[in-house]
Amino acid sequence: MKKFFPLFLFAVFVTGCVASARQGVMDTGGESQLKIRQMQTRYFETTDKKKMMDSAMATLQDLGFVIDKASFELGSLSATKLSGYNLRMTVNIFPRGGNRMMVRANAQYNVQVIDDPIIYQQFFDALSKSVFLDAHLDG
Repeated sequence: MKKFFPLFLFAVFVTGCVASARQGVMDTGGESQLKIRQMQTRYFETTDKKKMMDSAMATLQDLGFVIDKASFELGSLSATKLSGYNLRMTVNIFPRGGNRMMVRANAQYNVQVIDDPIIYQQFFDALSKSVFLDAHLDG
């Protein structure tokens, strides 16, 4: 019996850790998640998904990112910036309504989501300029 007691304590400890880890994964932070999503999302008045993807890709490259993956079918871009730190940006583009595209950018430093609005504002400012120029140079 004395031999199994430490094993029993270890099993109880591990089970407790797993339960608290699951709770942490499922805890979304409620209001803070909504604020982050609002920072990460912008809508553009266009129906041309290809132009929006091209503009987002060019914007990421202009900001010093290297494109890792791009899928037109999924409307998804992934890029990494390796200038002294590991910054990863994922951009998803979805049609919304009849004449709009929703662009959601998700920036991560290592594996931590960045909740600094300045990072997203810089990206969306540059993307807005790119979309504006593309629309007026082609038209």
